[in-house]
Amino acid sequence: MKKLIVLAFLFVGTLQITAQNDINWVSFEKAIEKSKENPKPILVDLYTDWCHWCKVMDKKTYADNEIIKYINNNYYAVKMNGEGKEDINFQGKTFKFVQEGRSKYHQLAAAIMKGKMSYPSTAFFDTDQKLIQTVPGYLKKDQFEKILAFFNNDNYKNSSWKDFANNFKSTN
Repeated sequence: MKKLIVLAFLFVGTLQITAQNDINWVSFEKAIEKSKENPKPILVDLYTDWCHWCKVMDKKTYADNEIIKYINNNYYAVKMNGEGKEDINFQGKTFKFVQEGRSKYHQLAAAIMKGKMSYPSTAFFDTDQKLIQTVPGYLKKDQFEKILAFFNNDNYKNSSWKDFANNFKSTN
């Protein structure tokens, strides 16, 4: 009986640790609101349900403990379905889901990607909620770690990508 109780506590403890190892995803509007209250840059993961590489990035890159920790400490993170149906209010405009024949997209995702619908894509907004850049494609952990650091702390303002990438030292 004692062994069963100990195993139950270990199992519950494991669940709690696992639950703490997730990115703190919020809605786009919530990220904007939080950034106004406590300025931090915003990261937007643009995905679709049918995108294979989006799922791989979720399972590998976004599941990495160092990536999770870095994002949670330095960004407000948004997971945005590029074909999402919910209206999103941003900068005084309401962005909506659009279906044109077989093509469907969310207007805000299209605006963030400047009409170049590529999934996955990762967008970075500064603390004033202005789009800095959208990075298209699947990003491996090592690559993503550099990109996260580049768009944090205004590094992108003070250094070229080439110089930053050449001098980057991983915290791992």
